[in-house]
Amino acid sequence: MRAVLVILVVITPSVILTDVSSDAKQMAALVALFAGLLTFVEYNTEAPSLIEFRDAPPFNRVRLTMLFFTVLCLAVMESSRVQTTSLGALVQAIGQLVGHSLDFPYSPVRLAKLMLAETATPAQVQAVRDAAGVAYITSLISLAGFVILLKISVWPMQGRMFNVWINLPTFDPTAGDLVERLERDARINIILGFLLPFIIPFVVSLSSTGIDPDSMTASQTLIWTMTAWAFLPASLFMRGIAMGRIADMVRQMRRVQGARDRSAMARASRAF
Repeated sequence: MRAVLVILVVITPSVILTDVSSDAKQMAALVALFAGLLTFVEYNTEAPSLIEFRDAPPFNRVRLTMLFFTVLCLAVMESSRVQTTSLGALVQAIGQLVGHSLDFPYSPVRLAKLMLAETATPAQVQAVRDAAGVAYITSLISLAGFVILLKISVWPMQGRMFNVWINLPTFDPTAGDLVERLERDARINIILGFLLPFIIPFVVSLSSTGIDPDSMTASQTLIWTMTAWAFLPASLFMRGIAMGRIADMVRQMRRVQGARDRSAMARASRAF
């Protein structure tokens, strides 16, 4: 089921958009099959390698939901440019409202617009701004939902043991104090998640004269570029929050274990 859902996310733009060539559809199908196979293998092997928090729901479920709705909303908005629909008009209106509200100096949306070359037309600039607004608001809502889920649940325990090796395969728990390294990585991820929407457009604008507006505003390119621009920072934010929660869990378990050890030593001393 996880593999099927991942495949669905990847092929969503190709299914919704009407101006996709057969070659692009075949490439999307190939990428979708590869992503689905990777997901199937990762979740059915005992030794993890890439996917984190695979045994600590709903972390990955929230991330996949965020990715799906971002891609879906952008695909619906882009399809409405060719054939107007009520849903497409609604998503486009939300994108225009959010994009216009966040289009102020040094904002992520303004910097996303600056990635375009100076030859971009006002319509192309507005298309990027609307897509950035939709992607940004979707990531913010997903991030808020994730924080609420953490507050109302006992994640990551949920009545089960939390295996650091299974859920954090790229994290070495034996190198130094576990709590300190978890807290340090949590801060780094949160800082990167905050800065990434600003850094990516700034680096692009400095390293070149800007992205060709015709290629940038192509439907598939715009959907996946804006999805990555919004999804990666939100994912880093979620990872940082999750690692901070795990650090608190380990600290609490150490405190409880220390109290038990002191109580056992006190009983042993009285018995002696």
